[in-house]
Amino acid sequence: MTTLKELAALLNISVSTVSKALNDSHEISEKTRIRVKELATKLNYKPNRIAQQLKTNKSRTIGVILPTVTNPFFAEVLHGIEMTANSSGYDIIVCLSNETLHKEKRSLELLSNGSVDGFIMAVAREGQVKNQTDHIKDIIKSKLPVLMFDRVVNDIACNKVIVDDFQSVYEATEHLIINDKRKRILLVSNIEELSVGKLRIEGYTKALEDHNLKPEILKLDHAVDLDIEKKIYNYLKTNSAIDAILSIDHITGIVAINMAKKLGKEIPKDISVVGFGYEHTQLISSPKISIIHQKAHKIGEISTKLLIDAIKNEDLELETIIVPSELKLSDSSKV
Repeated sequence: MTTLKELAALLNISVSTVSKALNDSHEISEKTRIRVKELATKLNYKPNRIAQQLKTNKSRTIGVILPTVTNPFFAEVLHGIEMTANSSGYDIIVCLSNETLHKEKRSLELLSNGSVDGFIMAVAREGQVKNQTDHIKDIIKSKLPVLMFDRVVNDIACNKVIVDDFQSVYEATEHLIINDKRKRILLVSNIEELSVGKLRIEGYTKALEDHNLKPEILKLDHAVDLDIEKKIYNYLKTNSAIDAILSIDHITGIVAINMAKKLGKEIPKDISVVGFGYEHTQLISSPKISIIHQKAHKIGEISTKLLIDAIKNEDLELETIIVPSELKLSDSSKV
């Protein structure tokens, strides 16, 4: 295996110059950086990660803790994290909490022994419901930077990347009221106990209040798929005057379209439907569903860049970055 010393000898420059050139130091001229990198590529030079870690006390690895990857939103965020980390010379280790507090604690404990330089995480459902976050605060006290995205805890001092959940749902509700001329808008939720769910419900409720309309909320309590279908079907059957549905998660909007059609409703003539979604959500429903696009990939990119900045400079001020969502209208509502 080619070493830094061998590269330096072949190029007739110092080991320090070779190292700085490979790391794109501004101290080294572009001409020298190109020479060094071309020879390193030709000889298949690979940096000794273990030696680098011992020297710098950095692993150049990020721990990522997600509640699940079956939710397309988290899968898309993860893709953004991985691509950005890779382009920045970092690896990632991914752990799933499976929405449980025990698994989240175990993952943080497992990776905080020197395996990673910091964490990107969305907190587990159980942790938010029970409001148990001391294990995250302990990680921050140990000087490992933590970045939270989407599901965040307000009283934890760390970098955060979020969507403006209140405003995005407020605007979607107003669109249904003003553009679609809807009066009875049903909000469907299976995430009402989460921080994001609460903010989305507040946005919906405030928009209705501003237009002198009453909220109607169907809470599904993260029921299994068949229960979701049954509950939505029965609610729409009993409340036939519902003329719009707003889903605040990634799945129930599509289920609502199917159940409304099953009841003989024409969409969007009889019922308009808006849900949360990602870039390809509109391809898996008929008619194509209007969505609040959260831009999950961008959330992953921004989260990774912000965490790497915190890893490199622990004196940087903490930030909360809001990634604007976008109401993407399609066939399930009036454009």
